[in-house]
Amino acid sequence: MIIEVDINSGFCFGVVEAVRKAEETLQQQEQLYCLGDIVHNDAEVKRLAQKGLITINYDQYFTMKDATVLLRAHGEPPSTYDYARKHNIKLIDATCPVVLKLQNRIHTVHESDKHQNSQVVIFGKKGHAEVNGLVGQTDGKAIVIENPSQLDSIDFTRPIELYSQTTKDLEGFFQLAAEMKVRATAAPLKIHDTVCRQVANRIPAIRKFSARFELIIFVSGLKSSNGKMLFDICKSVNSNTKFISLIEEIDKQWFKDVGSVGICGATSTPKNLLMEVAETIRQLNP
Repeated sequence: MIIEVDINSGFCFGVVEAVRKAEETLQQQEQLYCLGDIVHNDAEVKRLAQKGLITINYDQYFTMKDATVLLRAHGEPPSTYDYARKHNIKLIDATCPVVLKLQNRIHTVHESDKHQNSQVVIFGKKGHAEVNGLVGQTDGKAIVIENPSQLDSIDFTRPIELYSQTTKDLEGFFQLAAEMKVRATAAPLKIHDTVCRQVANRIPAIRKFSARFELIIFVSGLKSSNGKMLFDICKSVNSNTKFISLIEEIDKQWFKDVGSVGICGATSTPKNLLMEVAETIRQLNP
């Protein structure tokens, strides 16, 4: 049986840097708090927890003082920084540079357009950590759109500035933008393509990869929106695609009469986990 791990899968740059900062800090101190899961992958969260990384939620964070807290790659709204300054919390900011640049752009536009009655619209997943950070740049006023069916929440008689969550798919963004162009006849519409190319470029690559094998094993955390998107793409190309989040979920029956297996994953899936999956499959099918 041929077993191959996709060379393009694994952590994106932002996650790599967040994990690096966490590990470097934990070499100097026994424990470190992280606001939310450092990455949407349970296996990696568990690995870092064993090194002393303690994941906290927002309710816990907003009762803390005199502590050190890591901010993950997704980014945070201004309220998180304001609280830290007032309560002697040292922040280790691992916000992805691509996300940070987008936050600054949205904040600048929001401040300059306050008197122009314009709207900031974000193509993204409501409640997603990155999206919450982006909405926070507009004092909570940005409109989040997940799909074209929600366009009625926008006032097309007012100017619109359209942005995208960095990990959304490029095709979906341009489809939404096209529909908004049709409806935006009474006021200006500015379209800002802010999809991260490191993520976007994985889509054509994973399409080609999925088509090469009889069976695809897609590895991702259940919480990863990027993982869900990439899995759906794999499934559309190769109907014999299986989703797993843990090695224990591998079923030996999947490999019966299969000659080739491709293993790939999300931008939140660690490369070492993909390699462990490959080794497990080899042991099941010597």
